[in-house]
Amino acid sequence: MAEDAPAPTMQDSPIEATRRGGIASERRYLKLLAIAAVAIILAHLFDSFAFRYVRWEDVYGEDWARMLRVMGFFPLWLCAAIALGLHDRTPWRKVVRARAGLLVLGAGLGGVAAELLKLVIRRGRPGDLGEYVFRSFADRPFSTASFGMPSSHALVAFGAAAVLSRMFPRAWPIWWGLAWGCGITRVGAGAHFLSDVVVAAVVGWAVGAVVWSWRERPAPVPVDVPDAQAVAEVGA
Repeated sequence: MAEDAPAPTMQDSPIEATRRGGIASERRYLKLLAIAAVAIILAHLFDSFAFRYVRWEDVYGEDWARMLRVMGFFPLWLCAAIALGLHDRTPWRKVVRARAGLLVLGAGLGGVAAELLKLVIRRGRPGDLGEYVFRSFADRPFSTASFGMPSSHALVAFGAAAVLSRMFPRAWPIWWGLAWGCGITRVGAGAHFLSDVVVAAVVGWAVGAVVWSWRERPAPVPVDVPDAQAVAEVGA
């Protein structure tokens, strides 16, 4: 006598699979959040060390350092995005969610996020002795002049790198290497603390993740899901 076929379970359903995937994704993001928090704390602990020993007053007198600083210059990424759009022959009505638009959004929103965070955190650039200096909300409440947390140059570079790393994943060491190079030269020049750059890296990664979620996706291919009753009848 043939054994009865096992009845379909909820574990086999697409809904349950989607739910399990969502839980795994949440755990992954919680781990990344914990890593980011630890990195920011460690960066603050090493701010004084970096201020004293990671210094090169005339760093931007070097060609390679000027090249790295330009990674935080938004018009550079705008030109790159235009070239990418021309290469992809992207229609203007679809440009925002196409590769060119995503690159502009990554770098641009990175810069916007930096300015907004500066208005909230209100920590100045390193003082003469490497001390933290904060400015009162009553003093020029809507001006980011002399603020350093986070680094605007670094956040533009990291926002672009986060998008490009998803767009061209095999080249991710190049994109992130250029972004970190931009940030480290800002520390070397005495314009920023190490923590300014690390916070920029964390926020830039988050900006890239959000922007990448807006990309235009191909239409899903319909998949036939066998009816539970039909499966039971076949098994019988």
